Amino acid sequence: MDNQQDNMNQELDKKPGWEKELIEKLALSSLDEQKKARRWGVFFKTLTFAYLIAILVIAFYPKLKSEMTVGGKKHTAVINVQGVIAENEAASAENIIQGLKNAVKNKATKGIILNINSPGGSPVQSQYVYQKIRDIKEQHPELPIYAVVTDICASGGYYIASAADKIYVNQASIIGSIGVIMNGFGFVETMKKVGVERRLLTAGAHKALLDPFLPLKQDEARHMQGLLDEVHQQFIDAVKQGRGERLKDSPDLFSGLVWTGAQGIKLGLADEIGSVASVAKEVIGAEKIVDFTPQERLLDRLAGKLGTAFGQAMSSHFNGMVFQ
Repeated sequence: MDNQQDNMNQELDKKPGWEKELIEKLALSSLDEQKKARRWGVFFKTLTFAYLIAILVIAFYPKLKSEMTVGGKKHTAVINVQGVIAENEAASAENIIQGLKNAVKNKATKGIILNINSPGGSPVQSQYVYQKIRDIKEQHPELPIYAVVTDICASGGYYIASAADKIYVNQASIIGSIGVIMNGFGFVETMKKVGVERRLLTAGAHKALLDPFLPLKQDEARHMQGLLDEVHQQFIDAVKQGRGERLKDSPDLFSGLVWTGAQGIKLGLADEIGSVASVAKEVIGAEKIVDFTPQERLLDRLAGKLGTAFGQAMSSHFNGMVFQ
């Protein structure tokens, strides 16, 4: 081993300046590593920046899209009313009203179409939209607002449609269901058979109103029926105000029944056969269609809807009043 070490030392001694050469190689190697590290750092920073920009663009795209449609050729603004009408849903009053506001604010809007395919939903949410439509018609009488029904326009969906200047349907559309419902179950006899004892403490004589595990109290049933009747009458008054003399005198009109689009025209619940495209082109006179339906932002989706889920779970515990 000593001989090998001596030989190596002799070899190194034969190469003058080897220390300097070694140091230069180490320095160059270090510089290369630093350059590579900088390149990767720049790459990942650029990638992160591009990712953030993409998120922001997607998050604010609906607003940018709406702003980009300002000016230019006249168009027909469409706001979709799809699904159950309820808070924190796609067909919430907040979303529909925001779409209406954006459409009205856009100077190129020649007319507005509410594209409705809804079985109904919340009386409050429906009334909010109904009133907003009437306010727009009063403030902008020159701007027509039409409702176009696809598959179904029932209950709260029809509440909203009745505020429009005209209602267009397909012959096979389902329309009507002017009524209010509150439903639930009773498990009193089942609990007796199973042998389960109900233990309930309340402060307030009617705090356990319509509890499914207690016998139905007639005074509470009468009270709730009175609420249903009052909301039903509000619904009827709104439809009569919106449709006016077009409604035919029929005892079944406000009974909660539904009809086809063709039958609805005969009863005065609808006006004519038409689609979004045909109404835009032939009635409004602006074939170009621009969708003003607010879209859920990516950031909202990422944040989740835990509060909504909790609220829905709590509300389902009680029997909610809905237009159905």
